[in-house]
Amino acid sequence: MEDSSIFSVLLPAALGIIMFGLGLGLTVADFRRVARFPRAVLVALFCQLLLLPAICFGLVVGFDLPPALAVGMMLLAASPGGTTANLYSHLFGGDVALNISLTAINSVLAVFTLPVVVNLSVAHFLDGADGVGLRFDKTLQVFAIVLIPVVLGMFVRARALAFAERAERPVKIASVLILLGAIVGALLQERERIGEYVADVGLITLLFSVISLGIGYGVARLARVGHGQSVASCMEIGIHNTTLAMTIALSPSLLGNSEMAIPAAVYSVLMFFTAAGAGFALRALAPRTASVEDAGTTAR
Repeated sequence: MEDSSIFSVLLPAALGIIMFGLGLGLTVADFRRVARFPRAVLVALFCQLLLLPAICFGLVVGFDLPPALAVGMMLLAASPGGTTANLYSHLFGGDVALNISLTAINSVLAVFTLPVVVNLSVAHFLDGADGVGLRFDKTLQVFAIVLIPVVLGMFVRARALAFAERAERPVKIASVLILLGAIVGALLQERERIGEYVADVGLITLLFSVISLGIGYGVARLARVGHGQSVASCMEIGIHNTTLAMTIALSPSLLGNSEMAIPAAVYSVLMFFTAAGAGFALRALAPRTASVEDAGTTAR
């Protein structure tokens, strides 16, 4: 994949619009809500910040990926949940309020955790190659694109609720169209090597997606988190912010390595199908789960 200025414009634009759309649906109460769901939040953060990078590292080593692709996979694993998780959670019976809170908190924490994971990965897989890595001050520039639009969206919602509710859907559609434009542009530009890229990372990204979704739900249930909140955890952990990962990989002032963006690009397509499959499976499981939880409540 060759570097192109189109990505340095479209991807940050898509990221900013996506996060502004998230802000339009957020209030300060969404952050306070965390205190009501401490176990669910702690489980999700444990999976996102510690468990997933460790599992991804094992997959990367097991598949013996080329160094740049290995770093790209670790970048993907370290990226926070995406706003698409909110939609999937809504469709499949998850606690959307918890999703919104987790997305906001993960996006803030990633300012500190993502550079650590990526720089350790560069040191390990690329032997600390000169000029490759994330400087904290440069990373802050990217997360300014993430956090400032969120704050602006929250401000608009607080000042003009009716406008925010009307604008939320068009903003989401615009962000999806811009993101699709960037992905289509990448595919057209690299159409001769698409098969090679899929062969390189198709299976590992598919496995990572399935494992992420399974961990998000399974670990939450093991921690005795309710079904709806576990579905929210599943989608939050299983649907990463690929726009952020691709922006960091492609930006000349950050990693500036288009090969590192390949895992996120492939994953961004596969995750829609794996997340839908997980959602239908969990929807089928919901009646039985609810019955068991009700029986446990009655017994107590």
